[in-house]
Amino acid sequence: MQKTTRLALAVATALTAAAAGAPSTAAAYGGDGHPRGGSHAVFVQTDNPAGNQIVAYRRADDGRLTPAGTYDTNGLGGVLDGSVADHLASQGSLTYDPDHALLYAVNAGSDTVSVFSVDGDHLALRQVINSGGRFPVSIAVHDDTVFVLNALNGGSIQGYTVRNGRLHEEAGRNRPLGLDPNATPQFTNTPGQVGFTGDGSQLVVTTKANGSSLLVFNLNRSGAPADTPVVTSLPGAVPFAFVPNGRHGLFLAEAGTNAVATFTVHRDGTATQEAFAATGQAATCWIVGVRDLLYASNAGSSTLTGLRTADRGRRLAVLGNTPTDPGTVDAAVSSNGRYLYAQTGINGIVDEFAINKDGSLAALGSQTVPGAAGGEGIVAF
Repeated sequence: MQKTTRLALAVATALTAAAAGAPSTAAAYGGDGHPRGGSHAVFVQTDNPAGNQIVAYRRADDGRLTPAGTYDTNGLGGVLDGSVADHLASQGSLTYDPDHALLYAVNAGSDTVSVFSVDGDHLALRQVINSGGRFPVSIAVHDDTVFVLNALNGGSIQGYTVRNGRLHEEAGRNRPLGLDPNATPQFTNTPGQVGFTGDGSQLVVTTKANGSSLLVFNLNRSGAPADTPVVTSLPGAVPFAFVPNGRHGLFLAEAGTNAVATFTVHRDGTATQEAFAATGQAATCWIVGVRDLLYASNAGSSTLTGLRTADRGRRLAVLGNTPTDPGTVDAAVSSNGRYLYAQTGINGIVDEFAINKDGSLAALGSQTVPGAAGGEGIVAF
């Protein structure tokens, strides 16, 4: 392993490493009495091993948050060995489904997924279903297709379809990832995220230090994945988290290089780097995007790095760094694109920021989330 990679992982061990989510879009659900989706709200997952919960906050017009309720997932959080700031070391553990006004939450400690209906800043638990593997850490949705990423026993993905507000497991959509199940420490050697390309035709998994690769499963018309993924090896990069860039691109946070890179995912499943920008920070692992802006979370530096994209992501310019509370992890942007909310895992605090026109961030305040030290998973509207 390259010297820079060893250094980045050592820093991440002290203050963890993980990944950040794309901004969520509130969805009107129709006039038939069903929930209409999220509005003026932020939902935060505690990942508490004693009992996982989703804590709801109401977002005021000025971006500040006030508590709005706490919801049990009827499952347990989990803790990967070696983790400090983020016990799941992943991105996408709390995912909003705008087409069905549903919120999906992983219960890593009980190998299940909880499904909530969303109405404004209110949740209602509709289902708890098996994750199809050990220690689920990330969920992705596109149209009626959902995939869950399981982190232990070499990693696996499990596919589902959404019908009538519930997940239905598809027996033919479980695929092992074939990672080394004994690689340590766990938090750097488990997969980091599962997600779709923008057009929904391909499913991407990041392997972090366990292979340092992008795994791409081509999907058929029914949503079933190929038997095996196409592997793009990125030695020393430690790919952690990503957000889509157009129909076939990714903005990728790399923990090994402490950088953000742009990739094109080709029809054959291979991936090619188009641009690269170092953050100059430690444990760059999560990423969130809004308009032509990206924000990467640096757990080891307790900062957010802002970047501006141009030429369809082929150019990346670093705007600067904004301090947060200790252990910056997952982040989300409000549906109006004006506010950013960052989880900080050391003390379980959510920091509130306004996004200025020049891309800089202005601190608004913070919320201490009960029982959420080490927690990961945030969605904003």
